[in-house]
Amino acid sequence: MLARRVALRQTSRLCRPIRATSPTIRQWPRFNHTEHEGGETGRRRGGAGRFLAGMLVALAAGGAVVLYPSLTKEPPKPREATIEYEKARPVAESKEDNRDLISSQHIQVKKSWENPGVYAWGSNSGRVAAPDSTDNVVKTPRRIPYFDGKLLRDLKLDRDFGAAVTENGDLVQWGVAFSEANPTPAETLKGKDLVKIEISRDRIIALGKNGTVYSIPVSASDQTSGEKPRQSSSWFSFWSSPETVNYRQLKPANLGWGESIVDIASGLEHALLLTSRGRVFSAASSTSDFPSRGQLGVPGLTWATRPQGPYDQPHEILGLKGFKIAKVAAGDYHSLALDNDGRVFVFGDNTSGQLGFEVEPQFPFIDAPIPLPFNKIYSGTGQQPRVTSIAAGGANSFFTVDAKRIAGQKEEIDQVKDLGRITADTWACGSGIWGSLGTGKWTHVSLGPSKIKSLSGLFEWDENTDSVVPIRLARLSAGSTHAAAVMDNVTSVDASDVTSDNDTNWGADIVFWGGNEHYQLGTGKRNNLPLPTYIEPLDGGEADTEKGRKGEHHRFQITPRTTVRIGEGGTGRKVSVEQRVECGRFVTAVYSAT
Repeated sequence: MLARRVALRQTSRLCRPIRATSPTIRQWPRFNHTEHEGGETGRRRGGAGRFLAGMLVALAAGGAVVLYPSLTKEPPKPREATIEYEKARPVAESKEDNRDLISSQHIQVKKSWENPGVYAWGSNSGRVAAPDSTDNVVKTPRRIPYFDGKLLRDLKLDRDFGAAVTENGDLVQWGVAFSEANPTPAETLKGKDLVKIEISRDRIIALGKNGTVYSIPVSASDQTSGEKPRQSSSWFSFWSSPETVNYRQLKPANLGWGESIVDIASGLEHALLLTSRGRVFSAASSTSDFPSRGQLGVPGLTWATRPQGPYDQPHEILGLKGFKIAKVAAGDYHSLALDNDGRVFVFGDNTSGQLGFEVEPQFPFIDAPIPLPFNKIYSGTGQQPRVTSIAAGGANSFFTVDAKRIAGQKEEIDQVKDLGRITADTWACGSGIWGSLGTGKWTHVSLGPSKIKSLSGLFEWDENTDSVVPIRLARLSAGSTHAAAVMDNVTSVDASDVTSDNDTNWGADIVFWGGNEHYQLGTGKRNNLPLPTYIEPLDGGEADTEKGRKGEHHRFQITPRTTVRIGEGGTGRKVSVEQRVECGRFVTAVYSAT
């Protein structure tokens, strides 16, 4: 009981309020209680703590004194960088050697004249890129020895066969589809003075200089079988000899006096024939399938409704009558036509949007020519478009446009500073799943033409005219899934003995894009590219290495047309020559063209 009272008394003391007016007793009551319980022990422990704290402070101070010099020592000065603006070059032995030392482009141009021929790369499953090799693919440009030192009028490539026209106008073929036993190049059709060829699934469509159009089987066995036409020894001769190659002629029935075929194009199943008067005819170009996707441009024409006569007889495309067509192009199953006024007409398969219109499942193709309205595409831009060229391949279409600056509806002519200025644009439509549109996007189908920004709105300074000029495309080659464009930029091929030591030649820029599953882009890698890109020189940098530029990366520039003496040292015959690029079905080639 007494203990309980003592506890209650102590509890009342703890709960008693502390007076603010008495600073001498302003302390926590528990401390009073602790002090009361064991004051001497607390004082001993406090002394030991103060001793230990002092020792720690002393040690910290001593350590700071010892470490101070190292902490305050200046860091070592970095080694002074040496800027090397240009690597030391070997001493030039001549003016021409000096040009080779300072310019990779100069060497490329010179080598294309000294060693004309064909470089090819991509799929080699059909022995096309490298006829003498069993490699399945050719990853980087490789010469085809058969064409070394030769100039060609034309060249076309499929995965399983290749075809070329020699300088004399004869046809050369190679690949396993030509001859599985001997796929190396060989001359076939001779004496026809061919100027251009196109290829379908199983035939070669060839245009003679006189306007005659030939349809030749790809297979060598088909060429030697069956009845062959007879060849006259001359136009006034009364006797003739049999041809060695079986072929057919595509003859429009109603050509006018003096009218002839001047251009051809071909898809997998159809061909387009352009006459000197701007008329267009279409015909079947393959024996395996009759065109059935509207690509002939003749409404209602099918295998069942075709007129009597040869299956490949040409039909005039009446939907283009009244327009003077200047150019034709063909994809696998679609067709393009461009008239003299810059208007484009399209027809055929549109399942990927390759005609430039949105895909409509209920209307997979268009069997009559319809205009593609570029004026609508440029509406509101203050520019007036004029299509200057067309190209097609696979399920893709390409258009180059000169867009002229005009005054808009709300603009005063005096206020438009760049009135009349031409901007060169490039447009693409169709399948972009392999990057073949060149727009940077991977799209299955197109809703309409898309601008290739990398190839549009480009300008450069022209020293000859002292003005800024648009950079157009000189050539666009479209393969089945990839494409290449040659820029019409300023070039130089005039370096000579009378010009300065530092005056060099250089060619035109060339870019590649699209599918690369068979290494057809020439980058040495297999990834598809949705944007135009450069590749390295055709010789892989071998000439640069010889001139002390090993390890440097230079871009391939293609040689423009000029008249030179070809051969080593420029001692050969004098000819007009250029390099051309050809994109085929998973194969690419650059060849010397006459």
